[in-house]
Parts: sequence; structure tokens; C-alpha cells
Amino acid sequence: MSPTPGASGSGVLLRVDGYEISDDPRRIDLRAVHAFLRRAYWSKNIPFEIVERALGASLCIGLYAPDGAQVGLCRLVTDYTIFCYVSDVYVLEEHRGRGLCKAMMRATLAHPRLQGLRRWSLVTHDAQGLYEQFGFRRVAHPERHMERLNPDIYLGGTAPGTNE
Repeated sequence: MSPTPGASGSGVLLRVDGYEISDDPRRIDLRAVHAFLRRAYWSKNIPFEIVERALGASLCIGLYAPDGAQVGLCRLVTDYTIFCYVSDVYVLEEHRGRGLCKAMMRATLAHPRLQGLRRWSLVTHDAQGLYEQFGFRRVAHPERHMERLNPDIYLGGTAPGTNE
């Protein structure tokens, strides 16, 4: 595998064995992303409209096969100054085992708009080893971190603290 940087301003951040990694929002295939996310453990049954809104409010790094089809994503929720939350990272099953997720993470961490951030954060069920290769560590002081979570929201659940 020999990654090569993309041309400046082209939206292509990296090319790897015929695949392209791009931050061009016009290339995002909402239907393809939704098809994966609606079956992913972290977003089971997520409605299309929610995916559309989330991607529209995020910096998205897409992974594209040699035929141009979108086969992966890394969604970034950021203020571009201090913080970046890494979310919805995936490579379709039939494209795994080629180092493409690692290439996507390299392109993400090298993205010119994400330099100098104080904190990067993510949540993963089973990919700690992958992210540790890129400098992520388990939360040093979990007692300081809090969350408000509704894991069943796309299954008809209601937000915590509501009476609906």
C-alpha cells in the first residue's frame, strides 16, 4: 500500500491503492451512509433525516472505492479550534483488511483544519487497539467525564429526563 497526498484544494486528502479519501461534502452518499449506520450497533435504526442533519453539521471524511462508490466514513464534530469528537467511523465489510481505516485516520489527523486542537475524543465498543495506534488513550480521569445518553432513541425511546 502506498498512500499519496491529494492535490491541494481538490478535496482528495489521500489515495491508497485506487481508493480515495476525501473531505469534499458533495461526494458524500447519504443513502450509502444511512444504509450502514442504520444497522451499526451504535446507531441501530437511525432515521435518514437524522443522518442527513448530522452529516450536514459535521466535517466528513469519506472513503471511496476505485469505482467511486462510498465505502467508508469518519464523521467529525468540531469547533476547529479546541475540540474534535470522532464519530461514525466505518469501512464496509468487503473493503476491510486493506489498511483503509488506518489511512482514513491518518488523513483525518493530518487534516489542515484540525491542527492544534487541544482535545480529541471518541467512544468505541471494540476498536481501542486501532485508535491507540493514533495516540488515543483511555480517559485518564473517568470520574470527571459525564454523558447524557439515550441508547434506544432510534428504537422509539425518549430522552432521559422527559415525561413523554
